[in-house]
Amino acid sequence: MVPLCTLLLIAGFETTVNLISNGVLALLDHPEQWAALCADPALAANTTEEVLRYDAPVQRTGRLALADVDLDGVQVHKGQFVATLIGGANRDPSVYEDPARFDITRTLPVEHLAFSSGIHYCLGQPLARLEATAAFRALAERRPDLRRAGRVVRRNAATIRGPLHLPVAVG
Repeated sequence: MVPLCTLLLIAGFETTVNLISNGVLALLDHPEQWAALCADPALAANTTEEVLRYDAPVQRTGRLALADVDLDGVQVHKGQFVATLIGGANRDPSVYEDPARFDITRTLPVEHLAFSSGIHYCLGQPLARLEATAAFRALAERRPDLRRAGRVVRRNAATIRGPLHLPVAVG
């Protein structure tokens, strides 16, 4: 029961908190994007997708190979553990034009991998998208004067990415 409860806490809470805080940080670090969202809060859903691509709350995960497979010339054997770098895949220049640029008006050529894929596709992704979109829209409508108010301290972890401290102020 403890591992299940831990998974639910991380998957259902930590990821969404970090999605929203990563988004606020990216928006405030890119004032032209924050201004665009404040001018058109309807961009909130697209903002969510760009934040998920640009700075996903889950940066890596692991999988166990169920069969031998050749991945672009690299042999992966049945039973071998493989680390998947979601953050790197979401910045792949062969998939995303100018992948290091944060652009809330970007049209994604393919879906990002922030929610994984296949049988591991996140069951909670509709709720996470809804919560983040509502948060970004509300902040843009209610707090267009939002700004950073101190030093950001990032979480020291390799799997979950997000700030531990993100001081902000209004006015």
